[in-house]
Amino acid sequence: MPTLTVNGATVAYSDTGAPTGKPDAPTIVFGHGLLFSKWMFSAQIAALRNDYRCIAVDWRGQGDTPPTESGYDMDTLAGDATELIENLVGAPVHWVGLSMGGFVGQRIAARRPELLRALVLIDTSANPEPLLSAMQDRVLASVYRYIGIRPVRRSVEKVMFARTFRKDPAKRAIIDDWIAQVAQSDRDGIRKAVLGVANRHGVTDEIGSITAPTLVIVGAEDVPTPVKQARRIAEHIPGARLEIVPYCGHSSSIEQPEAITGLIRSFLAVVDTKLAAPAVD
Repeated sequence: MPTLTVNGATVAYSDTGAPTGKPDAPTIVFGHGLLFSKWMFSAQIAALRNDYRCIAVDWRGQGDTPPTESGYDMDTLAGDATELIENLVGAPVHWVGLSMGGFVGQRIAARRPELLRALVLIDTSANPEPLLSAMQDRVLASVYRYIGIRPVRRSVEKVMFARTFRKDPAKRAIIDDWIAQVAQSDRDGIRKAVLGVANRHGVTDEIGSITAPTLVIVGAEDVPTPVKQARRIAEHIPGARLEIVPYCGHSSSIEQPEAITGLIRSFLAVVDTKLAAPAVD
C-alpha cells in the first residue's frame, strides 16, 4: 500500500491511476468515515475507475495509516488531505467524503476552493457533535482503548448501519468483515480518531462561501447525521443539491452502493461537461 508523508504524518492511500486511454481523466479523492478505511468506497472505486483516477485516503490511526501522537482534529486532517492532493495530483479534484470525510471536505472547499472541481458530501454534518453523542463517543473511545470493539459491537452497529441492512442475513458477512478490520486497528489510534470527531468544531459559518458544485447525499435512516443535518448543509451551500436515499443508514456507500455510485456518477458527469464547455464571450 503506497504512503505519502504529508503535514508531518505518514498517510496510506490507494490510487488507481488514470484510466486506460484517458490520461487526462479527472481525479476523485475519497475520504472515509470514522471506524472505517478506504475499504468503504470499494464499490464506488470499482465502478468509477474506468472513467476517473480514483484515490482513497486512510485517516490517521485508521486503515493502513499508522497512528500519530496528535493531529486527529478535523482541521489537521484537512491539511493532510490538501497536501495529498497537491503532491499526488497537482490539480483540482472531485472530493467525495462520507461522515468524517465530509467534515474534512467542507473545510477544504471553504478554505482551499482552488483544489476542488466538485464536492460530494455523504452522511455528514456541518455542526459540532451533539452533546449526548459526544459523551457517548468519549465513552466508546475509552472502552475501545482498553477492551476493544466487541463489547460495544451491537450498539456501534446500530449507529453505523440502518436496521434494514442489519436485519438482512445476506449482509451479515459485510458487517462481520468491518468488525474484523476495526478489531485489528491500533486501539490508541482509533481512540484518538473518535475523540477527533467528538471534539470537532462546526463549520456552518464557513460553508456559505463554498463555490464548488455540491451534492449532498444522506440515508433516510441515518442516525448520527440525520436528514435534517444534510438539509441544513444544502441550504447553506449556494446551489447545493440534496438527495435522500431510502432504506439506508449512515454507511450508505456500503448499504446502497449502486444508488450512491449512480448519484456520484451522474452528478460528476454534469460538472465535468460544464467545466469542459468553451467559455462564452
